[in-house]
Amino acid sequence: MKNRLVAKRYAEAYIEFAQEKIDLSRCVEDMKALRTVMRDTPDFVHFLRAPEVTVLEKAALVDRVLGEVLSEETRTFIRYLLAKGRIDVLAEVADYIRVVYSHGQVVDVVLRTTFPLELAVIERLKARVEAIARKKANLYLELDPDLLGGVQILIGNTIIDGSVRNRLLQLKKQMLQAKVVP
Repeated sequence: MKNRLVAKRYAEAYIEFAQEKIDLSRCVEDMKALRTVMRDTPDFVHFLRAPEVTVLEKAALVDRVLGEVLSEETRTFIRYLLAKGRIDVLAEVADYIRVVYSHGQVVDVVLRTTFPLELAVIERLKARVEAIARKKANLYLELDPDLLGGVQILIGNTIIDGSVRNRLLQLKKQMLQAKVVP
């Protein structure tokens, strides 16, 4: 658990550092390529973790072997992890970046309503969803008369349910749990 948190922090720092010079898609591609190298050549990983090899020798190997595959920013990041003695989190950093950033900065959102909404209302909802998700949203509209009223928003696996149907179900649940005092 602790390594995951450390890996996330290093990953976010790498993205912040690298995005200034290369775009996000290149950062993700570099991490995919790095992960492939790590998977296909376990001796490379063993070499990077070997305590008897100096940091300068490891950095020279990274530049020599990965110079044509990875950007200078990614190789700088690997050298930084080597200098800090944190090369053990490199695989988790690469995995985190691949999972979190490989889909880009766009999220698909389904907006369900019982009747068509005005364009201004849809734009306000989209702006709120983008603020919540911290990503641009591709908004898809669905008409669903079973909602009885209100809206239901699906962002990936998350459901924001402001429908009348949901409110009635919650009220029913509360009433069933209430104790009647004679």
